[in-house]
Formats: sequence, C-alpha cells, structure tokens
Amino acid sequence: MKNSIKIQRAIKGLTQAGLAEKVNVTRQTVNAIELEKYSPSAVLALKLALVLDIKVDELFQLEKRDWN
Repeated sequence: MKNSIKIQRAIKGLTQAGLAEKVNVTRQTVNAIELEKYSPSAVLALKLALVLDIKVDELFQLEKRDWN
C-alpha cells in the first residue's frame, strides 16, 4: 500500500520519532510503514491521518498488487 507519510511528516516538521510518539508506536514502525514493508491497522491509519491533518484515503493509496 503506497503512502505519503514521509512527505506529510516533512510538511508538519515531524521526525519519524516525533510522529511515532504522537501515535504511540515505535520509530521503527513508522519507518516500516513509510517503506511500505508494513500496512498499518485501520486504527493506526486513522491516528496517522489525524496527526498529519489529512484524509486517510489521501495518506494511503491501494495498488493493484494489494488486491491479492
């Protein structure tokens, strides 16, 4: 699942660690999501969108490979 977390995080002036703290996960979790190695739960996706002040469907985009 593609995402724009890194871009949105930069716009808000947040580090991975800063964002992680705000949504109560580790920096490694934020890194894995940004690198598309991990898809967050619905609750975590909502928290990320809320902190980054963006709609979930603007933050995350499904790709055809995600349908399998």
